[in-house]
Formats: sequence, C-alpha cells, structure tokens
Amino acid sequence: MFIAPWMLGFGGWYDTQPYRDILFYVPFLQPLFFGPLLYFYVKTLTNVNYRLTKTDLLHFIPGSVYLLWTIAVFVVDKLLLKRYYMMNGRTDPDFDPWFSWIWLGSVLVYLILTIKHYRKYKLYSRAEFSFADIVSFHWLRNFLYAFTTLSALFLFEHILSLIVELHYGQAWYYFLAFAIICYYMAISAYGNNFVPESKLNFQPENLEAYQEAMTTEIPLPSADHSWMIPWKQKLEQAMADRIFLSEDLTLSDLAQQLETNASLLSKVINSSYGQSFNDFINSARVNEAIRLMKDPYYQNYSLHAIALEAGFYSKATFNRAFKKFTGTNPSEYF
Repeated sequence: MFIAPWMLGFGGWYDTQPYRDILFYVPFLQPLFFGPLLYFYVKTLTNVNYRLTKTDLLHFIPGSVYLLWTIAVFVVDKLLLKRYYMMNGRTDPDFDPWFSWIWLGSVLVYLILTIKHYRKYKLYSRAEFSFADIVSFHWLRNFLYAFTTLSALFLFEHILSLIVELHYGQAWYYFLAFAIICYYMAISAYGNNFVPESKLNFQPENLEAYQEAMTTEIPLPSADHSWMIPWKQKLEQAMADRIFLSEDLTLSDLAQQLETNASLLSKVINSSYGQSFNDFINSARVNEAIRLMKDPYYQNYSLHAIALEAGFYSKATFNRAFKKFTGTNPSEYF
C-alpha cells in the first residue's frame, strides 16, 4: 500500500478519470501506524506474555485520526458537495507536506524507542539465556538500523526540498532501498533459527536485577564475599550434575532449582568466575564437547551431533562459543 501511489502514478492511473478521483480518495499511506506496530511487535517478540493494554492503544490514535479524516474528505467532497472542498483536487492528500513531516517524525521517534528496547533486551539476553545467540534476533537489529538510516535519508530529502525544488520522481532510490529492506527482513526472519518462545519474558523494568551479570569485573579480594561460598558450592554441584546439558537453560531456571533468585545467582557467577551466565554455561558446554571429541565412542559423530550432545542449541552457536573459548574452530581442533 505504501508504494502503490508511485506504482500507479508512473503507470498513468492518476492521469485519467475516474481513476484519478478514486486514487485520491483511497488512503494508501498509513505510515502513522508503522511506528507503533513495529514497537509493539518487538515487545511481543521479546516477551511471549506481552499483551496490549488500553494505554498502549493510545499510540494508535494519530493513525486512526488520519484514517477518519480521509473518510471525512471522501464523504464531504464526493458524496455531499460533489466537488473538491476538503482537498484541492490537484495533488493526492497523502502527500501533503504537513502529513509527510508528521509521519516521518513519528517513524523516527518509534524507531528510536524500538532500538532502545532492543538494546536493553540484548543486555538481558546475555545475562538470562544460555542460548543468547539464538534469541538475539540479529536480523531485527540489522533491519532497525537500516530502516532508521532510510528514514533519516528521507527526512534529509524533505529538508532539502525546502531549499531546492525536487521532482517526485527523484525519490526512486528510496523505494528501491525500501523494497530491499522489506525483502531482507522477510527472508532473514523466515530463515531464523528456531526460538524457544516460552522462555522469552523480557520486562525492561526488571533489567536492573540482571545488571550484575553484565559485567566481567571480579571484585577486589579485600571485599567480604563469604556469603557466596554456600551458593557457589550449590552451583558447582548443579554443574557436576551436568545441568548445562539442558539446551534451553536460563538463569531463572537454574536459580529456581537452587532455591534462590536470578539476581543473587548472577552475582555469584560474576564474582566467582568473572563471567556472565551465558559465558559460564557455554564454556562448560565447550569443555564437554572437547571431552566428547576425545572419547573414542564419539569418533564417528559429526560436529553437529557433538554440539547437540554437549547442550548447544545449534551448530552456529557451538562454533562461535568454541572459537571464543579455545581460539580455534571446532573442525580444526577435531
């Protein structure tokens, strides 16, 4: 719908009646919905339990008001007065300058909000998930930055139009980039690895509870951390019981098993091992994979099979973790 006016315009549909009036009255552009839809989509992507609230619906008021306005234009001009009154009849109302500035500003604001939410989620995922690579949504990150750049370029063009006269046909590059980004988003999302959605429950307000797991600094020896000793012993016992073999293990799952909370456990892991939860678990999995490689029983196993046996969700995650902790890739080591 967003690119339809240009496609139909270059096809000559705006040049003749009755198509011209029909196209003028059809509200193809609804970009005031772009920002809110993207923002809440990312929220539901990172939290399977997220549901829209009545307050959230307020974000859709500007788009709804514009949609109602386009309906009012049709009713007044076409049905009641049967002449152009609320629109000038020369240009499509969807491209009025005031509307272009409003929706461009809306898209940029929501892109910034969405990127901030995603970056917080990334911090959370490194502290909470042993399979953070799987649920990092790298395709989404790339899309957000690409779409922000594209919107900024479109904004620059609008600013430039205040200085020099630009022909609407010069915007072809924007729609080429728009199409490429849309295809990229669809293909990347479709080809994304399976995500254990039931584990995704990110709430930004709870991020502070995970802050300790986001630093790798080991506390000074002079600090009293004797209270951690019992928890460290429980943690080491859980690791000895090979809890890391659970491919969808989370910090909350482990904390529940040890009968404590995620914040306390993250402090123990960070202070005792100088690692985030993700690195702590995956380093144990790498060691397990190395043990399997050396075991004659597993000599005929593929590296992918060994990765799954060691608790990794995918071979790609296994390769990245193995390279990180050993300095070489699995095939070379094997």
